[in-house]
Amino acid sequence: MVNFTILAGGFSTFIATYVFNPDSSTLSLTNQTTTGQNPSWIASHPENSSILYAVNEIAPVGNLQSFLVDADGGISLVDTVSTGGNGPTFTNPLSTGEVTAMNFGSPNCSLVATIPGDPLHFERDSPIVNFPVNGGPSNPHMSLEFNGEVFIADFGADKIWRLVNNGTPGNFSVQGQIDVAPGNGPRHLAIHDNILFIVNELTSTLTAQQIPAAPNGTTFPVLANVSIIPQDDLTLNASFAGAELIITEPSDKFPDPLIYVSNRNLGPEFDPRGDAIAIFEYKNSTDASAPDGNTTVTDSLRAHPRSWDRRQDLGALSPDADPINTFSATLTLQSQTFTGLSQIRSMAIGHVEDGGDEFLIAGANLDGGVAVFRRVDGGRNLTLVARNTEVQNRTSFVFL
Repeated sequence: MVNFTILAGGFSTFIATYVFNPDSSTLSLTNQTTTGQNPSWIASHPENSSILYAVNEIAPVGNLQSFLVDADGGISLVDTVSTGGNGPTFTNPLSTGEVTAMNFGSPNCSLVATIPGDPLHFERDSPIVNFPVNGGPSNPHMSLEFNGEVFIADFGADKIWRLVNNGTPGNFSVQGQIDVAPGNGPRHLAIHDNILFIVNELTSTLTAQQIPAAPNGTTFPVLANVSIIPQDDLTLNASFAGAELIITEPSDKFPDPLIYVSNRNLGPEFDPRGDAIAIFEYKNSTDASAPDGNTTVTDSLRAHPRSWDRRQDLGALSPDADPINTFSATLTLQSQTFTGLSQIRSMAIGHVEDGGDEFLIAGANLDGGVAVFRRVDGGRNLTLVARNTEVQNRTSFVFL
């Protein structure tokens, strides 16, 4: 099997390069390239893996950086631009040429335009987007492009903001929102088959709900809501915090899309096995019955439960509209894998094209280093393959 080169950002002054050899079950640290301070989140260009973006999660104003990646996974800095806000925690490139930066310490974000035909260099005049919280808390944590919009998970405001481009590169505004139950703290998002999945940091829960048509502020009922805390850890004197969310891409080897969610134990009492990754399977059903503890069944608005297209006109309805049809869904736990990592944040799964989707990599913000797991049982479980503890504080990953 081929070797896999993986880049890892973190709270440090460098981005690390690892080489994972599946045949020898080894994970080798091959490079540490100096960057700006705290490149905590990194993201690869969707069409050119030799281009990498990173945020500098610093105060009072953070940065967004671009890098050129060589064949061995070494990187060289090309450009740096201000994000216009405090402590950016996340970045990802958009299909329209912008690169996002979520300013967690400010009630705003940036969607920085790149120079046309040159995705390595940033424009300098992209305005920030301020969120309409009227002085209330706002801590944007993640961005996700979907159907011409950019969804923003706002941890502090308990909202998913819906942004749209105003006609010029880098110029976006809020056109609506999806409300989240107060106190949940939405952290990361994923969308599959028009269902919005949210991992909530403050309640350590995973939720699923339909996406109303835009633009509006309608929020559909939650279809499923489950805890991601391991059952074994419920007796601990500890608090927990949800972190990352991945929905897998179906392949011949792994035909079923599955949901991987990481969860952090904040103490003061810890499980010696480390933090856990939970794996769930989501299914729609017109049957209101489901296994105990695996689902929340709610009433939908007036629409056939499987007719997504017919629901596009529901955006104009009041969220208090009379529920007519029962639409049920299940989030069923497949397994919980204890990782030996402390303060697990991000994780990543390799590419389907080169067989990398057999493997998941995750890292510790505190202790446990970086670990690679093999997806087994059709992806419904994980087994440890390799670990490297030379460097801690790895919080995001990119398979090249």
